[in-house]
Amino acid sequence: MSVELREEADGKVLTVKLSGKLARQDYEQFVPEVDRLIARHGKIRMLVQMYDFHGWTAGALWEDLKFDLKHFRHIERLAMIGEKAWEHGMAVFCKPFTTATIRYFDRSEAEQAETWIHADLPVAQAST
Repeated sequence: MSVELREEADGKVLTVKLSGKLARQDYEQFVPEVDRLIARHGKIRMLVQMYDFHGWTAGALWEDLKFDLKHFRHIERLAMIGEKAWEHGMAVFCKPFTTATIRYFDRSEAEQAETWIHADLPVAQAST
């Protein structure tokens, strides 16, 4: 599994690149970063890019559910970029677990996802 994290807009946007199969230990890398940004900003936006993504192990699925419940109100917008119909289904599945506005984008729409996730951010923050 590969998880890459990149902060944008002064930490108000977190880009997460996922490939392979997400395991419980991937959350040990990912969750502290999200917690740190939420502590700093109150709410953040996330852009999740899935490339050659094969889902979650059982342990990771449990960690994901705990993450969703803990951060129910802290994710303002969630853009998901993927390549498969089931990934679009995950965006729909996530909606009851968050107050975030969620949009799914096909890989060919990555530029629109970037524009949407950064829309309406204060100009000083958007220029990093």
